[in-house]
Amino acid sequence: MRIGLALGYHGEPMSQILPLVELADRIGVDSVWSVEEYGADGVSVLAYLAARTERIKLGTGILQLAGRTPANTAMTALTLDILSEGRLLLGLGVSVPWIVEGWHGVPYGKPLGRMREYVEILRKAIRCDERVTHHGEYYTLPYGQNRPVKALLDPVRTEIPIYVAGIGQGMVRLAGQIADGWLPGFYSPEREAVITAPLDQGIKQAGRNAADVDITIITHAIRTDDPAKARDELRPLYAAYIGPSRGKNTYYELAREIGFEKEAEIIREHHREGRRAEAIAAVPDALLDEVALFGPLPQIVDRLAAWRESRVGTLALITRDPKILEACLSSA
Repeated sequence: MRIGLALGYHGEPMSQILPLVELADRIGVDSVWSVEEYGADGVSVLAYLAARTERIKLGTGILQLAGRTPANTAMTALTLDILSEGRLLLGLGVSVPWIVEGWHGVPYGKPLGRMREYVEILRKAIRCDERVTHHGEYYTLPYGQNRPVKALLDPVRTEIPIYVAGIGQGMVRLAGQIADGWLPGFYSPEREAVITAPLDQGIKQAGRNAADVDITIITHAIRTDDPAKARDELRPLYAAYIGPSRGKNTYYELAREIGFEKEAEIIREHHREGRRAEAIAAVPDALLDEVALFGPLPQIVDRLAAWRESRVGTLALITRDPKILEACLSSA
């Protein structure tokens, strides 16, 4: 199992991020992942880090489809790959309706169809060997009577690994069918048979092997002598994931599918009635203990055993603690 490092949503000062990323690069951490919501974008920081590192892979976790045309993402990916000399991992996601429609101002539409078309166009464009044509429900290239276009770049690679972020069963199946890697929403090694069932369905449907799809998890790692305090730090995040009931909530559905049906219902009910504190308090310890790493350093290292025995290929840690990176790297 590889160890990665994940950055934050809020555009942390580079003076805080850079020393840790440079350390990660030196000691052999496999990858560093940017994140993107509606704060910092998922590209700019990686371009900077490409110039300041030598070997660590650079992952976008994730670029939102609604914010970029497939052609724009292809140009961005090819450029980042050139700047990093072939170190890019291209993570993509459809995001959620309220961000797509509230921030990007475009219809959410049918996420599976959009993702399938997007990846198909990306792969054609990244090869840089033909004029790109596509005629689908969401994208038409060329538009109107204009001629198709080929990317004007000399690529380092004509195939860049594409990771699809997915939580709902349909998107997870699609990742199994078309992606080089899968980025789940949250993951429990103890319950991975349930979590990965749709992925395996997609892999089988496409005639692929499980080894064809790398599973990369982004999760929190907190070194503390007070595990209860760490759980309380994480509860608001998972309550915000599971609680919202407007439209389809795939986090809520996943929590139910892996055995937290009652707890998910309670969190949702509190959230629906505006009882935010109660919703946060209802996030179960068992869920947090399984999906994140926290506690004294020996406890974190011991917990890695369950992840090593799982199907996870890369465990990317949201941490700013170099001791966690060093200890996990030596134990992975």
